[in-house]
Amino acid sequence: EHPRCFLCGPANPAGLKLRFRVQPDGSVAAMFPCREAFQSYPDSLHGGVTSALLDAAMTNALFSIGVVAVTAEMTVRFVAPVVLERGAVVRGSIEKTTSHPLYYVRAELEQDRKVVARATAKFLVRGSK
Repeated sequence: EHPRCFLCGPANPAGLKLRFRVQPDGSVAAMFPCREAFQSYPDSLHGGVTSALLDAAMTNALFSIGVVAVTAEMTVRFVAPVVLERGAVVRGSIEKTTSHPLYYVRAELEQDRKVVARATAKFLVRGSK
């Protein structure tokens, strides 16, 4: 739906090209290498990058069910530093739907099988008011 997206778009030459895959439980997941280029404090992934990863996971969870929506509100909880030069997995899933066009979605970033950040968000179907 957005091929030039910096995080997951395959057509963005400068992008990360994350590949979200649907999991058996219906969530989506992608690997992220946490390269040094995304550093904030020494040896730590920048919080803005962490937030963007969580947002992308939630967006792709909606794409997986054919819903194109935009972030209306997002809350991020940083649990522990994300260590650079060590891979991480970002996962997104749909928490609940209410009346169309609003969706409640959540995501987690895991490193070494521990949650290091999580987010919840409300998404609105694109083009709705």
